[in-house]
Amino acid sequence: MGGTVARVARTWLVVLGVAAGASLLLPAAPAAAHNSLTGSDPQNGARLAAAPKRIELRFLATPKEATTKVTVTGPDNVAAAGGAPTFAGKRVSVPFQPGAAGLYIVTYQLASDDGHPVKGEIRFTLTTGTPAEPPSASAAPGSATPTTAPASTAAGSPSAGSPSAGSPSPASPSPAAAGDDDGGTGWLWTVVPVVVLGLLLVGALVLRRRATRR
Repeated sequence: MGGTVARVARTWLVVLGVAAGASLLLPAAPAAAHNSLTGSDPQNGARLAAAPKRIELRFLATPKEATTKVTVTGPDNVAAAGGAPTFAGKRVSVPFQPGAAGLYIVTYQLASDDGHPVKGEIRFTLTTGTPAEPPSASAAPGSATPTTAPASTAAGSPSAGSPSAGSPSPASPSPAAAGDDDGGTGWLWTVVPVVVLGLLLVGALVLRRRATRR
């Protein structure tokens, strides 16, 4: 009798152990099918003085290339991904193309084995921006074309055929020269008085002779 009870007890213990193990394994199957992010480089919330060459995301399960999408944006929503993502097991890497200093956001989207979409993001801050690009050769000082007009064609300068600003203006005619242009009548002012005076003398002589005859 005692042996039978012992066998029955052992049997129930085995059944209970199998049931407990099954209860632990059954919830694990859906969890393994549902993918999720387990880590990243740089880490979420990191502040970096030097920009990394690549951004790496690590997942619980191996992501599929066909259903995985990763984008990187910087300040002013400027794209900062330097190329397409690469896959290595459970890791996804994206080349990083840094821009201005500020907040960078890495967003990811992929599909789990159970068909459930997984979306998320990590954020990090770049404290130093990229240096400005050097000026191109076309902007060299020697290649600039002059924009000022030659002195001979500048506004306000004398045109060809006109007297220059520095030359003296023609002198106004003197009174003597002006008299030469009165039509040749200037000699009358000398001859007329002489004729009048001669007539007066002749008249005076005629009157004296008449007076002596009387």
